[in-house]
Amino acid sequence: MNNENTKPRQRFLALDSATATLAVAIMENNELLHEINVNGERNHSVHMHPVIARAVEEAGLTVNDIEGITVGVGPGSYTGVRMAVTAAKTLSWAKKIPVVGVSSLHAIAWGSLAYGLKEEKTGQERHWIIPLLDARRGQAYTALFIGGTADAPIRVEADAIRLMATWVDVLSERLKSLNEEEMPAAIWFTGDVAVHAEAAELLREVYHGPVHILPYELEGRWVGLLGAKRLLNGESDEMHALVPNYTQLSEAEANLLRKR
Repeated sequence: MNNENTKPRQRFLALDSATATLAVAIMENNELLHEINVNGERNHSVHMHPVIARAVEEAGLTVNDIEGITVGVGPGSYTGVRMAVTAAKTLSWAKKIPVVGVSSLHAIAWGSLAYGLKEEKTGQERHWIIPLLDARRGQAYTALFIGGTADAPIRVEADAIRLMATWVDVLSERLKSLNEEEMPAAIWFTGDVAVHAEAAELLREVYHGPVHILPYELEGRWVGLLGAKRLLNGESDEMHALVPNYTQLSEAEANLLRKR
């Protein structure tokens, strides 16, 4: 008998508010039950609780059926990231259920690649995915992942706020160090690409394969899939230690330090 079929099904809530999209999903084990993605123009405080309640109801569940929470911890909008993390921790505490934090950039990387490859029949698993969230002044929250169609992309570079001109130089040097077998099948810049497309195009000077510049808005299912693996393995983060990954000081904190 398949042990997977004998285990009780587990229902998880997935949340992310690090971007302009408020992403909410209800997962059952590794399967999506329902998903609502709302472009709230980063006014997530107005929509957060009604959207969660609606997603749970439309999945045919109640809040008492939720057995775990996975939340995107950023990086991204300072206030936005905090909204989802606070909501997740509050619900975890109130319902005595586990919570795990996942990288919002990792979720963007996985979701955008799945979207980009859905029309392609490829067995290649060495696509480079470079998710971008605009951080203004020529900067982006970004990272580097390698992946394909089989599973979650593997992290190569940490989430950080980076000057795009310098970031492209770093990626170029990494490409130059690879042999032919190690070269990616394609490179994907994805997320908030409109502002940074010109910088991304510079990578074509050292890489002559396909460079895709793909706009993508985060979908809650990818946050759910990243967290479900940990929750199903019985893992959780210590609730009080779970904090947003801001990667930089808030403007208020930076101003305070300058005054000091």
